[in-house]
Amino acid sequence: SSPVLPQNDKTLTLVNAGMNQFKAMFLGSIDANDPRSNLRRVANSQKCIRMGGKHCDLENVGINFRHHTFFEMLGNWSFGDYFKKEAIEMAWDLLCNVFKLDTHRLFVTYFGGCNSLCLAPDEESKEIWQSLGLPKNKIIPLGIKDNFWEMGETGPCGVCTEIHYLLEPTPYNADAETLLRNSIEIWNLVFMQYE
Repeated sequence: SSPVLPQNDKTLTLVNAGMNQFKAMFLGSIDANDPRSNLRRVANSQKCIRMGGKHCDLENVGINFRHHTFFEMLGNWSFGDYFKKEAIEMAWDLLCNVFKLDTHRLFVTYFGGCNSLCLAPDEESKEIWQSLGLPKNKIIPLGIKDNFWEMGETGPCGVCTEIHYLLEPTPYNADAETLLRNSIEIWNLVFMQYE
């Protein structure tokens, strides 16, 4: 984990996401002499503090069991090495074949599009999930609030697909609202494809 006080980033008071120490890489402004400039695949566990700003969860702390002001965020990053297909397949393999999570208790969300911003649905992620055998009712389209990630007002951004784990057995034909209410998000795969 990098320090929770950002290094060389005056836009943040505290580190609030696992990607903060890689910001220069995402922006394409990393110095060629920086040891990180040669990285292509990275996994990390980053200590995060959220107390305000874009990713503020304060209003939910103490109200539900999912939000905290301090937590460690796991991340896996590709810097030009792989993209959606490989990222989704690796996440699914780790959760199902290594961690042995019950696949019947997993479902995913993906970006369902935004007409007002002329952004099409992320059909690619949806199709990858289908190819892995997820039933259609466990692949849920959501909007820009839930399945589109932005670093800030400007800069890299993109669609995301989230993996959720059902905390209790749920009927096979449960609707999206029931699935979301009875689950916890365990993985967020962000695909920074826009600037």
